Amino acid sequence: MALEDDISVLAKAPLFSLLERDALRLVAFASEARSLRAGDVLFRKGDRSDGGYVVRSGSLTLDSSEDGSPAAFTAGPSALIGQAALFTRIARPATATATEASTVIRVTPSLMRRVLEEFPDAAAAMQDAMAEELDRLSQGLEGVRQKLIAIDGEEIPAKGTDED
Repeated sequence: MALEDDISVLAKAPLFSLLERDALRLVAFASEARSLRAGDVLFRKGDRSDGGYVVRSGSLTLDSSEDGSPAAFTAGPSALIGQAALFTRIARPATATATEASTVIRVTPSLMRRVLEEFPDAAAAMQDAMAEELDRLSQGLEGVRQKLIAIDGEEIPAKGTDED
């Protein structure tokens, strides 16, 4: 695929869609592509991350249970796999397996650091987007907490309080 094709795929991916064209060009140029056959494992649950991946073509399933049940998520073109792994090395929470011939674009934390340093407006936009995502997650968890309280009919102590 040509550089312009990779830029187009990246521009549609979560977080990367916040980058300006020159930043996308840098990511597309400095990242590396990896081709997978159907059934190939990109990484396994528990592996130490080496970056995040954007699906260029094909699809991969993400399975965190590894108990033979159907995979919880399938990532297709322009999907971002491993958002946190773009910024730091973490243990992979799931196994990623190609469901068909696929190509992914690997973006390392060092490349992301370079992009964010060279494009501070993009860094700010990504920070804002991730903060909003975290806020939505927190609100969702509070909703679950309130439903559990309603089911139990009693107050559940907030985390960090001493009610023994």
